[in-house]
Amino acid sequence: MRALVYTQSIPRYLLSRWCYRFWPRRFWPALAPLKVQELSLLAPGPEWIILRNRFCGICGSDLNLLKGAESYLLEPYGSFPAVLGHEVLAEVAEAPPGSEWQPGERVVVEPVLPCEVRGLPPCRYCSRGAYNLCENFTRGKLAAGATIGFNRDAGGGMAEFMAAHPSRLVRVPPNLEDEVAVLTDSLASALQPVLDHLPGEGDTVVVCGAGIIGQHLLRLVRVLVPGARLVAVARYAFQEALARAGGADTVLMSPSREELAAAVGARMLPTTLGGGNPEGGADFFFDCVGSRSSMQEGLLALRARGTYVLVGTAGTLNRVDLSSVWFRELRVIGSAMYGYGHYQGQRVRTYEMAVDLLARGDYPTQGLLTHTFPLAQYRQAFAVAFNKPRYECMKVALDLRK
Repeated sequence: MRALVYTQSIPRYLLSRWCYRFWPRRFWPALAPLKVQELSLLAPGPEWIILRNRFCGICGSDLNLLKGAESYLLEPYGSFPAVLGHEVLAEVAEAPPGSEWQPGERVVVEPVLPCEVRGLPPCRYCSRGAYNLCENFTRGKLAAGATIGFNRDAGGGMAEFMAAHPSRLVRVPPNLEDEVAVLTDSLASALQPVLDHLPGEGDTVVVCGAGIIGQHLLRLVRVLVPGARLVAVARYAFQEALARAGGADTVLMSPSREELAAAVGARMLPTTLGGGNPEGGADFFFDCVGSRSSMQEGLLALRARGTYVLVGTAGTLNRVDLSSVWFRELRVIGSAMYGYGHYQGQRVRTYEMAVDLLARGDYPTQGLLTHTFPLAQYRQAFAVAFNKPRYECMKVALDLRK
């Protein structure tokens, strides 16, 4: 089978990191340790299901890997060489005798590789359904790696075929088109923090960052909490239009501190140094950017005992003033991947709920999948994903059907 393989190279990673500092929107295919190769398909266990991949989305974590922008501390949670891609829509090609899966069924693959997949008894987090926090991502019968696409044993979605553990599969309803179903993973990444920190009716919610995760967050809050007041922070005009279509009450384009404070109903207190301090403000701030600036302005935009949720991946953030965390007793928390959550008094599997939301028909997806490419054109696909303003791209995916 043909597969897009990433091979670890520390010199290339560091050089990519240097290039990204000066050319953040340019993809350097000659520098990236990527290559389409012919591989043999190997299933890590007899119970694993053989899948024929149909679509695989390009995620921000894929881009960060190629930019050299991942935190050095995350290195133990990946193993290479690995087939890239964890936003997978596929169909069952082969299943073991007696399996509940049948050839031809369409599925999405939840990419997390916790204890159950590794042949280990559940750790304390897996036993609670929080397998996104599994303590054994580096143990068991699989190589180290928290998800497919970053694991040398478990395969990935940017290939013609892959094997998947049956516990990771979620069926796709017949009415859900491929081009919508491929949004499941990005939707689930936004759904988990919303389920864990669900705003109330009348709450003011800021979604900072209007990329694909931010767009999902806006739509989720609007669908699940219709009475919330939604303020979106966007960077580009095409993101603004999509944010309004997704239900944002107010969209701010790279706002100043004063503009954000006014939008969330805070009043500015002047300071001799530091740019002023808003008082009052939002109840929730979902940070889908993960930069020094977004974190700083998020902490300042919250009212007392407000909640800041770090959704975007972030490494080192220099010179963030944390005085408001103490003075206003803010809750600061991260959100990584997905597992189980609670909604309307019921325990739900986040990935399954994401599929249900996409299939029910009232969740707006128009304009979210903007570009698709065949596997052979992966260089063009990554070049587009790197340069959002030029190509006005939201979600870029590889179409493995071609």
